[in-house]
Amino acid sequence: MATAPTPTPRTRTAPAKPARAESLAGAESRLAQLRTALDQGTMRQAHRMVNSIHPAEIAFLLESLPPAKREVVWEFVDPDLEGDVLLELHEDVRAELIGGMDAQELVAATEGMEVDDLADLFADLPETVVQQVLRSMDHQDRERLKTVLAYGEDTAGGLMNTDTVSVRPDVTLEVVLRYLRMRGELPDRTDALYVVNRHDEYLGALPITRLLTEEPDRTVAEAMDSGVAGIAPELPAAEVAALFQNRDLVSAPVVGQDGRLLGRITIDDVVDVIRGEAEHPLLGLAGLDEEEDVYAGVAKSTRRRAIWLGINLATAFLASAVVGQFEATIEKVVALAVLMPIVASMGGIAGTQTVTLIIRALALGQVQKDSARWLLWKELAVGALNGVLWAAVVGVVTLAWFREWSIAAIIFFAMLINLVVAALSGVLIPLALKRMRIDPALASGVILTTFTDVVGFAALLGLGAIFLT
Repeated sequence: MATAPTPTPRTRTAPAKPARAESLAGAESRLAQLRTALDQGTMRQAHRMVNSIHPAEIAFLLESLPPAKREVVWEFVDPDLEGDVLLELHEDVRAELIGGMDAQELVAATEGMEVDDLADLFADLPETVVQQVLRSMDHQDRERLKTVLAYGEDTAGGLMNTDTVSVRPDVTLEVVLRYLRMRGELPDRTDALYVVNRHDEYLGALPITRLLTEEPDRTVAEAMDSGVAGIAPELPAAEVAALFQNRDLVSAPVVGQDGRLLGRITIDDVVDVIRGEAEHPLLGLAGLDEEEDVYAGVAKSTRRRAIWLGINLATAFLASAVVGQFEATIEKVVALAVLMPIVASMGGIAGTQTVTLIIRALALGQVQKDSARWLLWKELAVGALNGVLWAAVVGVVTLAWFREWSIAAIIFFAMLINLVVAALSGVLIPLALKRMRIDPALASGVILTTFTDVVGFAALLGLGAIFLT
């Protein structure tokens, strides 16, 4: 007599979500209408429009707004959608919004979340909220969450969802179909059931297409695909994404070293990995994080970029030290030539940081006419603060090196001027190229480097000519 399929994890139903947009153009049109409603102050209309779009589109809208408008839109979001929206946001924006929510609201937002999504959110939740959420879960769900949290977020184990449907190999397809009808629902993006023995050891996959098209009296063992290999939970996320790409997978089982089925990875989680992998090299060249919020506050942006500027300053001093070996044979004014690489290099890296963020924001459609001016003033403020900080450092080193207050003052003001101009250029150059229908990613770097070099040398040598000759 056939045995029933093995018991499977209970599926918790997430709040209903609005249907996804049929096209990117349609989504952009609705977001443009939303921005117009916000600008015109028609808040009732904006409230209705916010909750009529998909959580991913709400998240995109939030990331495309300055902080003041972002807070207004977040107040419009239906409490049943808050958890789904938080999951779609970049870490910086998510942390900002979570910081403004009370514990009760956060606990409510996590209700109905799948285990893998909840694990992603846990790192940003206050400890008191984490404890409340854990207390609200049953023992089985807590154990599943513990399993996911045991692995790094950039591994297969961190990506997996423990909500799987498994069946035994000796039951018939008819029994499986009856079980599924009794169950009433399947986890999202289920394209296959996983076959396990009585010890939960993974044996293979039963595609839904085979379940529906094969003869109902065939056994699972006869219909299953034993060639679907499991993924080790320690496998890096980038390699998981490569497997999905190469094998055209929709989902894949995660199998532990003991052969037991741990969970599954679905294509929606892999898409997030692919997006991050695509953004990382571009932003990494400028020393930035793909999770950085383009509308982050001035102080926060300054702190993040100051670290990379400090590293760049160290390498720039190395180049100047090589030139400085010949300082005994040159006149005082020529000492400015020793410092020229520092001014040019610091302006170049500061401008690259700004232009990289603006190009990414343009590519994602996050920069609109009404927000461009806000970004310009923000980047000018960041450039000025970093300019004062590192110009002071260079001025002190220059004073100790050359023993001349005049030279130290000149390098201070030259660097300050160049970092402010670099910030200005980093915003205006890609916006101007976009307006002229020229690819900003292709041309911005060359124009920016030339501009910062010319301004840096002109400021340094011009001030030197005025005050030292």
